[in-house]
Amino acid sequence: MRRLLAINALLLAVTTGVTASAADGGAVRPAPMATAMPAREDGQPSTPLTLDEVLRSSARAAPDIIAALARVRQAEGRALSAEGAFDTVFSVDARSRVAGYYDGSEITGKAERPLTGNGGYLYGQYRNSRGDFPIYEDKAYTNRLGEVKIGALYALLRDRMIDARRSATQLAGNDIDIARFETRATAIGVQARAIEAYQKWVESGLKLQAYQALYDIAAERGKGIRRQVQLGAKPEILLTENEANMVKREALVVQAQQEFRAAANKLSLYYRDAAGLPVLVDANRLPPSAAAFDGMNIDPFFEIEERPDFGILLEEIEQASVKLALAENDLRPRLDLKGEIAKDIGPVGAGGYSRSPLEVIFGVSLTVPLQNRKARGKLSESRAKLEELSVKQRYLAEKIRAEVAGIGIEVDTARELADATRRQVALADRLAEAERRRFALGSSDFFLVNSREEAATDAAVKLIEARARIAAARAQLAAATADESALKLDAREAGGSDAGERPF
Repeated sequence: MRRLLAINALLLAVTTGVTASAADGGAVRPAPMATAMPAREDGQPSTPLTLDEVLRSSARAAPDIIAALARVRQAEGRALSAEGAFDTVFSVDARSRVAGYYDGSEITGKAERPLTGNGGYLYGQYRNSRGDFPIYEDKAYTNRLGEVKIGALYALLRDRMIDARRSATQLAGNDIDIARFETRATAIGVQARAIEAYQKWVESGLKLQAYQALYDIAAERGKGIRRQVQLGAKPEILLTENEANMVKREALVVQAQQEFRAAANKLSLYYRDAAGLPVLVDANRLPPSAAAFDGMNIDPFFEIEERPDFGILLEEIEQASVKLALAENDLRPRLDLKGEIAKDIGPVGAGGYSRSPLEVIFGVSLTVPLQNRKARGKLSESRAKLEELSVKQRYLAEKIRAEVAGIGIEVDTARELADATRRQVALADRLAEAERRRFALGSSDFFLVNSREEAATDAAVKLIEARARIAAARAQLAAATADESALKLDAREAGGSDAGERPF
């Protein structure tokens, strides 16, 4: 009968995390987990798989995260394209009369660079001409070595503070930030699912151990009953009853094996090798107790701005503000100041000596929009968009606070449930142990002792589920508060990132 005490010791190990020993001095025989999962021969370690190991593997190699990082690089490429509007442009223009009364030829080389702080530009030009030009092209003449000119255009009203080029680069910069926030959101979601998959794997594995131990008790009892039936001390019907009970418990084991294998298969989506390929975890890597659920340390301090979805909304508000400023800019009249300095060099050309002195020219140009319905429409649209996003920002802040508070309530409730279940486990163990003693003395019947054992196993399974529920609620809290440290996203190596670099 001492062997019958194995179930009590194993259930105690499952619920407390302490390695139990059988009453006869030997270690409790673990459930034959190898039947639940095919063995691997690729050098996979035999140490228990930890949540930290799964999260770091997922952060390094999860395809969703790598794809999100690629989208960040796409946004950076678009931003570089937008900055191309400020590239220096060099152009050459040449013309020559090959027939007609005049034989003038002219070549002009010009470099122009837009200003990054104004809607104007700077330019430098060299021009040289030969031959005769008609009077209406008198400005084409230069001295023999040509003309050198530098100039600038500066916007005084429209395009002074913002223009299409600068707004495009600002919007592209916002797109990069949005892509990074989206990558953070994707990574947080992936890590939350990885935690869920790991916890389900541990939960189903511990349940399988509990049901397997319950089956082993019935199998061990059957050996004793068979000997007693052979000696005539027990009726043969008792052996049949025990076999029926074993079949019922075997069904529990088979169902638990199926759940354990399915959980391992899902876990392989997040636990990957160095090449990024899924790893089907060996059954012998199952942690020995439900203490594996306690692997997360969550930062108690939380800022709403840390949430990626809130950060995305702030970036969208900034984009709407840029578009509003651009629409207001388009309503203004254009007043540009232009100045240039020109000097012909070398001997006097066909145009005469009037080209030789240094020239300094200043001018202004004014353009006033009279209707400008396009700009007014854009202005109205931008104001409405900004108002919409402001309302969304307030509501999202309220929603996040309510979500975090709700998860906190869930964590507290799960802890209270686990405490109650621990007491239930202790009582069920005492009843099962007492009933086994009574059965050994002949004071109890077969049905009652089996009922007590199954009640003790059910209580242990409920405690596993309760502790898993606490862990799941804490994982939800880590995701809701964007706790990158708890989710192992604070320092990762993936997608070409250097060690220690934060790609988010």
